Parts: sequence; structure tokens; C-alpha cells
Amino acid sequence: MARTIETDVIPRLVQAHRPGAANPQPGSTVPLQADIDGFLKQIIIGSEPETLALVEGLRERGVSVESLYLDLFGPIARRLGEMWADDVCDFSTVTVALGRLQRLLRELSPAFGTEIEHPANGRRALFVQPRDEQHSFGLSMVAEFFRRDGWDVIGGVGGAVASPVAMVRDEWVDIIGFSVGSDGRLPWLQETIAAVRAASRNTLLGVLVGGPPFVARPEMAQQVGADGTARNGKEAPLVAERLLGSSRLRKN
Repeated sequence: MARTIETDVIPRLVQAHRPGAANPQPGSTVPLQADIDGFLKQIIIGSEPETLALVEGLRERGVSVESLYLDLFGPIARRLGEMWADDVCDFSTVTVALGRLQRLLRELSPAFGTEIEHPANGRRALFVQPRDEQHSFGLSMVAEFFRRDGWDVIGGVGGAVASPVAMVRDEWVDIIGFSVGSDGRLPWLQETIAAVRAASRNTLLGVLVGGPPFVARPEMAQQVGADGTARNGKEAPLVAERLLGSSRLRKN
């Protein structure tokens, strides 16, 4: 299997990522429901070469990496969470499937960064979740959108932060984003938000929150002490920019 990935699937996937190979345009094509259903089945019971081949096929069809993130990976991650909550899949199955999504996210990251050119904006975002949170895919995807928009990102894919309080005390951070997987994490979230605000070098630190508790109840963001929430990874940097704009007005 490893040899197949190395000598066959990955070279073709890389070729699809090269400029002009698939000529993707954001929003030009999106995965269909049949694509989502097939990909969900494949990522649970299929092999990694087969999963990569499905992604390659979508790219060749003209689906942008942004659309893969928002219209395929996002719905798949939510479906996996629902299947776990409904006892359709056990914890290990969901963990393996989300691990595959995480690897695809890393594989596609270079291509995602070149779909739209954004200069570095000199701003720093820190992304945090509870230490014992098992699944970090959603937070990783949000971090990808911030990176593409020119932010200096701490956390996200492979970047767990041991102490957000120490980080905001020792380093300048413009925005901190938290992700929690359930209502049971909300007391931790509220306590941690209060702690980072008290410790932050940046007295106008912006705080974003995300995760299942805020999808249906975005008003919960203010209840835990945050400044806002976003519906998806693409929207999150826009919300962050609005927060920073409001902060500058308050400062002046």
C-alpha cells in the first residue's frame, strides 16, 4: 500500500495541484451529494490510495481546494460526528476517518495557499482547544483559511498549544480562536477566555469560538465571553477582520 501511494497516487495528485493542471476556480464546481456519500463510505472502509484517488478525480473535474474543504471535508466531518453521537460508528472508526481527513488537509495545503494570493498582513492568530479534545479537524481547517489570508498562525494542524494563557502573556496575539466539541466543554471555555483576556499583552485581543455548540446557537458565543463565532472556515478570517476594525475604533 505504501509503495502504491508513493509511486502512483501521490505523483498524480501532485500533478493535479500544479497551476493549470485542473484550472480550478473557487465556486466554479462543488461536490455533489453523491460525491459526499461516496467519499464518506470510502473514508470509513476504503484504503488511503482509493480515498486519494477520489480527491484527485474531483480536482480534475474542476473542484477547487476551497470547495473540497467547505463542501466535502466539512460535511464529512460533521456526518462522522453525528454517526459517533448516534452510535452508528465507534470511537476508533471515527478517529481513523478524521485522521485521514487531517492528512488530506495537509496534502492539499500548498495548493490551497496558491488558489488566492494574499500578502502577509502581519497579524497573528492563536488556535486552541481543550488538551483532551480528541478531534481537531475543524480547528485545523479554520487555521488553513487564516494562513491563506496572510495571518501568522499558531496552533491548528500539528500545532497544539500547551498554555494559551502563557502564550498571550508572552507573545503578541491579535485573535485567539477556541474550538470545543460539546456543551460539556463550555465551563472550561468560559474560564479560559476570562484567563486569556486578563493575561493578554494585547488589551484589545479578539476572541472567536467555534464547534458544534455554536452551530445552532451562535448567541452562545457572547455567553461564554467571546466576541463572535463563524459558520465555517472561510467566514472566520472575515469575522476576525471585523473584530480588529472595531478594536481600532475603540482604541482611537
